[in-house]
Amino acid sequence: MSSRVLDGKVAVVTGAGRGIGRALALALAQAGADLVLAARSADQLDLVAKEVRAEGCRAEVVPTDVTDEASVDNLAARSVEAFGHLDILVNNSGILATRALLDSETQEWDRLYAVNVRGTYLVTRAVGRHLVAQGHGKVICVGSNFALKGVPLHTAYCSTKAAVVSFSKALAQEWARHNVQVNVLAPGYVETDFNAEARADAQVYERILKGVPARRMARAEELGSWIVQLAGPASDFMTGSVVLIDGGQNA
Repeated sequence: MSSRVLDGKVAVVTGAGRGIGRALALALAQAGADLVLAARSADQLDLVAKEVRAEGCRAEVVPTDVTDEASVDNLAARSVEAFGHLDILVNNSGILATRALLDSETQEWDRLYAVNVRGTYLVTRAVGRHLVAQGHGKVICVGSNFALKGVPLHTAYCSTKAAVVSFSKALAQEWARHNVQVNVLAPGYVETDFNAEARADAQVYERILKGVPARRMARAEELGSWIVQLAGPASDFMTGSVVLIDGGQNA
C-alpha cells in the first residue's frame, strides 16, 4: 500500500495543538492529507501547521472551542471554504480529571462532559453534514480504554469516554447507508502532557506500569499508523469498531 493513501483528502483534527492530536495530525499529513487544525490555542496550532506543511501538505488553523456551537459551526464553514470539501474528522479534543467522586465538584464534572461529550457531538454534527451530503467520509473518535473498564478516581472521565463509544456505535449504524464510517481509537496510557505529573513521580509511575502488561506507556507516534488505517480505504467496510491500543490492559 502506498504511504500516501490519503492524497487529495482533507482531515479536520480537533485538539491538534499537542500530544495525541499533534501526532495524529502529522501521521495524516505523512499519508498525504491536507489538514484543518482546531484547538483553543492558536500558537500551538501554528507550530503544528508548520510541521504539516513540511510534509508537503496544506494546513488551515482554526482556533475553536468545541463546547461552543457557534465556534464549531465556524470551524466547519472555514474548513469547507479553505479546501472545498471534507473527508475525515478526528475528534480528539478531551480533558481529564483525577478525583474521588465524594471530593468532586459539579463544575468539574460538567466541564468534562462539555468537552468530551458535547464537543464530540457538536463537531461531528457540523462536519458530518458535509460527509453525509457527499456520500462518503470517515469519523474517528479518540476514546480511551478507560471507557471499557472501571478505574478508581476517574468516574467522570470513564463515563464520558464510555459515552463517546456509545455515541460512535449508534452513529455508525445511522450513517452506514451514507457510506460514512464511524470508529473509535481507544488508547491506554500514552506519554503526553495529560500524565506528565504522574510520570514525574517514580512511585506513581511504577504503580501505573504494573497495571500495563507491556510495562510501558505508548508513544503518541505509535497511534499514527492506526489513524491512517481508520481514515483510509482499509476501513471502508469497518464501522462501529473500537480499536484498543493499550499494551494489553483490557486483554
